[in-house]
Amino acid sequence: MSAAFQPFKLKDVTLRNRIAVPPMCQYSAKDGFTNEWHWAHYAGLARGGAGLVVVEATGVSPDGRITPGCAGLWQDEQIEGMARIAASIKAAGSVPGIQIGHAGRKASANLPWEGDDHISDGDPRGWETISPSAIVFGGGLSRMPREMTLADIKRVKADFVATAKRALEAGFEWLELHFAHGYLAQSFFSVHANKRFDAYGGDAAGRNRFLIETFDAVRQVWPENLPLTARLGVIEYDGRDEETLGEAIALTRTLHDGGLDLMNVSMGFSTMEARVPWGPSFLVPIVRRVREETGIPVASAWCIDAPADVEKAVAGNQMDIVMIGRAMLADPHYAYQLAKALGQEQPAWTLPAPYAHWLSRYRGAGEGAAQ
Repeated sequence: MSAAFQPFKLKDVTLRNRIAVPPMCQYSAKDGFTNEWHWAHYAGLARGGAGLVVVEATGVSPDGRITPGCAGLWQDEQIEGMARIAASIKAAGSVPGIQIGHAGRKASANLPWEGDDHISDGDPRGWETISPSAIVFGGGLSRMPREMTLADIKRVKADFVATAKRALEAGFEWLELHFAHGYLAQSFFSVHANKRFDAYGGDAAGRNRFLIETFDAVRQVWPENLPLTARLGVIEYDGRDEETLGEAIALTRTLHDGGLDLMNVSMGFSTMEARVPWGPSFLVPIVRRVREETGIPVASAWCIDAPADVEKAVAGNQMDIVMIGRAMLADPHYAYQLAKALGQEQPAWTLPAPYAHWLSRYRGAGEGAAQ
């Protein structure tokens, strides 16, 4: 059997294979509420055979959204729409996951196809952004964030907890905390965004504090039998990579000791000075190092979608779950295509039974014979 298509068990949750759909923002919500597009989108991805489907970055508060079109779960009224999505994912055989987070200084942005920059001051669609320190990200994201007070920090941690509770009520079985990509939690971790002089800044212990406290608070309300994971930017490609990676590995060990079940290894995206070495499987050596030095199960994405690369990542003990994004958007049944390419016997099992029936029973018989 292909290593990529062996089941993966974490706590009381078992994925049918090691292929996952990562959170990919759809920018199609209104006031944080999901709609028919989201339901059709996620149901389609789950039908394609992935073991895990993670719903897009979901704001823990209105000001935590990246754009006005981002999904949210900061009020009880938003649970119903999310519950329908979770149920549709599960009905198709995938495990329903969700990523929750706060966009920090990258919030209040226009939709990607409308500029992907900060909404102009005075535009009623925009809102105040917050960050550990009053430092502009740069480029099109030029809005100056307000430095967070201790009261702000306390509020946002409580928002994470409340949103996690709603995610559980909505039926999600896998929770990911968004601690990456230059958003709020990553900004606390990053020397590029955090210049505070209080307990939440300074050395690595101070810069880690918000992430650890937020995780610990969510750990108290998320069931022990369900996976609690995080996505962390462990490297910036900014010239200080060994130092950042070392701090990230130490933080991962601390979170693992506190009950983190899996780390989704990613990049920081905290500075315009980053020089990412894009290419097939470019992040894999970093992912493997995190796995080996912490002992925690790991997942990752970023240019890992060719069949041989996917198989090597799992079979070579480089990662436990491979997250595939753009290839899944281009072909929601990409997991099925991977299974065939990797010589998986009877790959139709990766599909729901009605699909598998038609694909296996009438293969080569012609459309007329199948009716």
